Amino acid sequence: MATKKVTITLDEEQLEAVRRLVEAGTSPSVSGFVQHAIGVALNDVAGWGAILHQALEETGGPLTKKERAWADGILKARSRGRRRGRAA
Repeated sequence: MATKKVTITLDEEQLEAVRRLVEAGTSPSVSGFVQHAIGVALNDVAGWGAILHQALEETGGPLTKKERAWADGILKARSRGRRRGRAA
């Protein structure tokens, strides 16, 4: 597998936790930990996508434009509420 070096930004606490895992021998390196974490996250996203696809198939197929607009409205409202909560 070809690899490419990138720069990422982490909270200092997260980076320190990863470095402790590397020092303890739990992970081979910071890069190895990040590669593993991204692989897990990608599999998780794919799994949820498959579950959503199956649920939609069992309940009438893809969302209509009206249903998608309703869902987008709900999700945007929740997202705005979370941002306000963090700023306080």
